[in-house]
Amino acid sequence: MRFWRQLRWQMIGAQMLVVVVGVVTLNLTANILIEQSIAPDQVATVRTAVVQALTVAAVAATIAGLTTSILLVQVILRSLRSIARSSRRIAAGRYDERVTVPASDELRAVAESFNQMAEALEQIEQRRITMIGNVAHELRTPLAGIEGYLEGLIDGVLPNTADTFLDMKQEVRRLRRLVDDLQTLSRVEAGQIALHFTTFDVNDVIRRVVAQIQPQVLDSCLQVQFAPDQQPILVHADADRVAQILLNLLGNAVRYTPEGGCITVRSELNNDNVQVIVEDTGIGISAEHLPFIFERFYRADPSRARTSGGSGIGLTITRHLAWAMGGDISAASAGIGKGSTFTLTLPRAG
Repeated sequence: MRFWRQLRWQMIGAQMLVVVVGVVTLNLTANILIEQSIAPDQVATVRTAVVQALTVAAVAATIAGLTTSILLVQVILRSLRSIARSSRRIAAGRYDERVTVPASDELRAVAESFNQMAEALEQIEQRRITMIGNVAHELRTPLAGIEGYLEGLIDGVLPNTADTFLDMKQEVRRLRRLVDDLQTLSRVEAGQIALHFTTFDVNDVIRRVVAQIQPQVLDSCLQVQFAPDQQPILVHADADRVAQILLNLLGNAVRYTPEGGCITVRSELNNDNVQVIVEDTGIGISAEHLPFIFERFYRADPSRARTSGGSGIGLTITRHLAWAMGGDISAASAGIGKGSTFTLTLPRAG
């Protein structure tokens, strides 16, 4: 309340100062002109008339200025009070709060910015709630499996053999893999991942990753076409993190490409950036799902992703890693059954 009163009196004071400065300036100017152009015997009469005119003008200007200032202050204070009330409601957890956009250009910009901020906070809160539900859902699956094995052992339904315990161990591994992915995602989003920037040939990393993924590709009867540029393509990034990103992209390509399909990996120069492109002839991504595939736990095909063991946050981690290295990652697809293309962009060295 004290702030609003101070703002009101400051604006009224500024308006009065303008009036006083204007009257003083006119008075001085009039006196100079009177002395230069009026006969000496008429100076007193003219000066009296000028003073009277300035007095009337000053009173009128003061009244008009005060009225204008009060009205303007009321408009500004009304909008600011509305924003203050809405901000308190948002702080209390009401993220659907919005303010009315006034007609004034300046106040409109403030109100629109406030509404954009409120909308962003609401989306963040919605994603947080969704993530909590997704994490609970993902944890429930391996825990239910472990619980089922334990109940079977207790009731004597399952044999107390090494195979049973190996199956239980597999569920524990799934649970640990999910927890590790969640921890990695949390660290990446918080900017706490250690990066070791060096200058290296990205083609060397591609060759290493392709060699590492090759046994999995052979098991799936897939072909990998590595099409590197003839000249070394130097990038300034973290080689291990780049390899981690490519392993994730290639792993997804292998997982979602049917037998007899083809996966192509190539590197290209693009102005000051280097692009590593992973293209497959797999199941593709529909247009409605494409904008959201980098979201946490988002699955365009939930059943397929779950049976393959994916946690649903691998692409989220890869995008944040790319951002942390000053690059980016994007996805494109012509539609279902038409394959997918993932493009990793990295800053070029030098």
